[in-house]
Amino acid sequence: MAKSSSGGIGYYQHNPALKWVVLIISVFISIGSIYYTNVLVEQLKARERQQVQLFARAIEYTLNDDLSSNMLFVTGEIINKNNSVPTILVTRDGQYESRNIHIDPGWSEERKKRVLEQQLSEMKAIYEPIEITYQHDGITENYGHVYYRNSALLTQLIVYPYIQLSVIAIFGFISYLAFNYSKAAEENRVWVGLAKETAHQLGTPLSSLMAWLEVLRENEQLREQGIVDELEKDIRKLTIVTERFSSIGSTPALKQENVVTLIYNVVNYLRPRVSSKVNIEVYALSDDIEAWVNVPLFEWVIENLCKNAVDAMGNTGTITIKILRGSEGKVFIDVSDTGRGIPRSKIPMVFKPGFTTRKRGWGLGLALAKRIIEDYHFGKIFVKSSEENVGTTFRIALNST
Repeated sequence: MAKSSSGGIGYYQHNPALKWVVLIISVFISIGSIYYTNVLVEQLKARERQQVQLFARAIEYTLNDDLSSNMLFVTGEIINKNNSVPTILVTRDGQYESRNIHIDPGWSEERKKRVLEQQLSEMKAIYEPIEITYQHDGITENYGHVYYRNSALLTQLIVYPYIQLSVIAIFGFISYLAFNYSKAAEENRVWVGLAKETAHQLGTPLSSLMAWLEVLRENEQLREQGIVDELEKDIRKLTIVTERFSSIGSTPALKQENVVTLIYNVVNYLRPRVSSKVNIEVYALSDDIEAWVNVPLFEWVIENLCKNAVDAMGNTGTITIKILRGSEGKVFIDVSDTGRGIPRSKIPMVFKPGFTTRKRGWGLGLALAKRIIEDYHFGKIFVKSSEENVGTTFRIALNST
């Protein structure tokens, strides 16, 4: 029933592409941030391992030196200076010596051992231990192994980019919602202003036309030819159109109305005003199907769908309108045509402003229809089915209870 064209409001059509560009750039920035942080993490890991190796070599030095003058320097400046990397020295006889691991002096020996074993298990899963050896009677013997894990600083650095990205994502999401809300509010003001200005502009010529109609009624020949009656219908239609535009921006009153009668009113008005090669058929299982509608706005939607169908069919074909009672207090109205159909990739775009079949169209008809049905009537309008070169069916769902 519709296809996109180069005319209309192009911004809205290309807006999704712009969002994808922004998303891709954001992903690249995120990947770059994580990559750079990982480079720093790897450098710090290597540095901390060197520190632990130096710590292990210092212990070896103390084991191999008979209390020389360098002993105080080794223990004071190397061993005792390790105050950031958690380490556990496990000697060959199973004794534990830990550094930078929280051990409460008030804990029992059993609890202290349990905590150290748990820490040791985690360390074994992270890094290979560093072996400590010493010389005894010219023979190199194993003294034990030093196990370690990342320092608190390195752990924070590993987690930092993900926290940073989470904060950025939350901020971006909030900004996106705020932008959309602001954009929607601005669009609403434009729509409302345009509609009310249109209604205002139509008011003056309508008053004049109604006066001229009374003058024409005095011409007996025009009355007999039915010209005055047709003019009266068009003036009444213009009055309804003015009322429709005046309703935009305010909350319309909904009433229980016979939708079958309303649809026949629209069809009877359109038949003499479209091509004689267009056949409009209406089917209803009952003549008494009611729903909550605002008459001028609802008729506007039906008229809009029918006119779109005429354009899609090239003024030749059949429009079929089916009115059905659904479950859970719903009324369904299917408007089908035998036009060129909508490509599957274009279906999600048909209700966006700027999507039109006509080269000079603004593409606002279906967007207005969606707004009227979903925002004002609390219903639903969607493409039920569409096949290229076969036709399209739009479905409207209204509330009957």
